[in-house]
Amino acid sequence: MSARPRVAFYAPMKSPRHPKPSGDRTMGRLLLAALERAGYDAEVVSDLQCYDGAGDPARQQGLRTAAQDERARLLSAWTGDAPKPDLWFTYHVYHKAPDLLGPILSARLGVPYVIAEPSHAPKRATGPWAGFYADAEAAIRAADLTLAMTGADAECVAPLRAEKPLIMLPPFLDCAGWDAGERRRDGPGPLRLVTVAMMRAGDKAASYALLAQALARVTADCTLTIVGDGPARAEVEVMFAPFGARVTFEGMLTDRAALAGALAAADLFVWPAVNEAYGVAPMEAQAMGLPVVAGREGGVADVVRDGETGLLVAPRDPAAIAAALDGLGADPARRQAMGAAARRFMQEERGLDTAAALLARHINPLLGRC
Repeated sequence: MSARPRVAFYAPMKSPRHPKPSGDRTMGRLLLAALERAGYDAEVVSDLQCYDGAGDPARQQGLRTAAQDERARLLSAWTGDAPKPDLWFTYHVYHKAPDLLGPILSARLGVPYVIAEPSHAPKRATGPWAGFYADAEAAIRAADLTLAMTGADAECVAPLRAEKPLIMLPPFLDCAGWDAGERRRDGPGPLRLVTVAMMRAGDKAASYALLAQALARVTADCTLTIVGDGPARAEVEVMFAPFGARVTFEGMLTDRAALAGALAAADLFVWPAVNEAYGVAPMEAQAMGLPVVAGREGGVADVVRDGETGLLVAPRDPAAIAAALDGLGADPARRQAMGAAARRFMQEERGLDTAAALLARHINPLLGRC
């Protein structure tokens, strides 16, 4: 084994090299950075997207065939004297995006197999995703180590891991470049709200609809800056048209400095979080020293400390969101205290170094390292 073990990295839902930004892509890149900082040479070995969002058995079978070809390609590349990975690391496995490469290839190569962010939904054992559900379950059972990123996922995955390690790896961020010192300080004028999210049908559109309903109930003088874009943008713009100039659309901000600037100009980050896994944007806001108001749904409670770094309200309740915004809007001192706590939380507990240390602590024993 080399001084820096080689890690084969794979994300079946969306490769870290995918051209379209998303929270999934961001977390994949963060895991790669954390693995590198932990002392491993991590490399994306495949961009094969094994994702079926529609529940189409024919597509699932086609992806199995594509996965078989991809496995053959990778095994061929690792024949002879070509350097082989010392460990296989897969990010995000669930019934819509199972790992069709890692379990088989790690066994063929005789290397440990690790999954980060496994999800298990027994209600999908039957129905259009039944085959992929079985594939995902088999992968989770086979992994030598699983790293759950939310409490809800850990609870559902635990029955599959009775005799193998299940470790919590809370969502994290590279906090470098998020400078709270540049953030606008509370002062005169309207309360400035900001949200950051993709615009697409389904849960994101539902969250935007709830946000518009909440904004209509806010009694404080406020503005909202929306950062994001996507196929549902026209639909989202219609939702917020009644607010006129109070709502500004910034589009997609892929440059960190530009996004930091949008966050720095705000007083509060807000997002209803319908069916949200956890959300990278709330972490970025907190790293900037910005308090968060969000729905208590999915894994949001794993990235926002209710009453300390922000307020979590009843899921899908626009009146509760409005009340939280009005309450914090009328209390600048509390906003400032929450913002400072949010910054400390991200820097001290959810930074890249913390994640890298946890990865090294649990992966090194699999590689026979102290």
